[in-house]
Amino acid sequence: MSIQTRIVDYSQDGTTYEGYLAWDDAAAGPRPVVLVSHAWGGAGDFEHARARDLAKLGYTGFSLDLYGKGVRGSNPDENAALMQPFLDDRELLQKRMRLAVEVASGQDGADASRVAAIGYCFGGLCVLDLARIGADLRGVVSFHGLFHPPGNTDGNRIAAKVLALHGWDDPMATPENVVALAAELTGGGADWQIHGYGHALHAFTNPEANDPDHGVAYDSAADRRSWQAMVNFLEEIF
Repeated sequence: MSIQTRIVDYSQDGTTYEGYLAWDDAAAGPRPVVLVSHAWGGAGDFEHARARDLAKLGYTGFSLDLYGKGVRGSNPDENAALMQPFLDDRELLQKRMRLAVEVASGQDGADASRVAAIGYCFGGLCVLDLARIGADLRGVVSFHGLFHPPGNTDGNRIAAKVLALHGWDDPMATPENVVALAAELTGGGADWQIHGYGHALHAFTNPEANDPDHGVAYDSAADRRSWQAMVNFLEEIF
């Protein structure tokens, strides 16, 4: 096994984005594609590491970029300012997510007929939107994602399988939000699962998350369990 990586620049509407591709050059034949959608600060070391982890599992990992090449937040205020336009304009978010799927699916060695997406925090919302708009995906996985619907997908059929991995004490996605998501997915005809991890807060997969007073903290058990749930889910859908 030898994990290879490279930067993939792509563009839309005059803006250039910086993707990060990872694959195992010992794997034979086309590989299923798994996109990684970043949290509110933009794609960085965490997301790139997940792309490499996915490559070790035999997939083509692609860390996508919603903000633009070199555009990243360095503190909560900057992160929020970068994310907010996409919360305000979900059609824009969906357009950029579709682009990322197209770019990732078109890479050498990628099997465009077998594509999935995972996302963290804000990225969890992004991959759920891919399912909501009917993007050509086998499945999506949200890690401690945001659940509120976009408002432009009511009545859509949800063909992609959905796995939401949720910290039960996450203040950014309350139990009421969880129930609402379940109702939405059921209404869309989705094959869905929601795993709740007791006592876990927001960002439970991020070892640098350490602000429990604001509902954000790493949880090693939830991190380990959620990754294994994702591994099982990807094996099933592919």
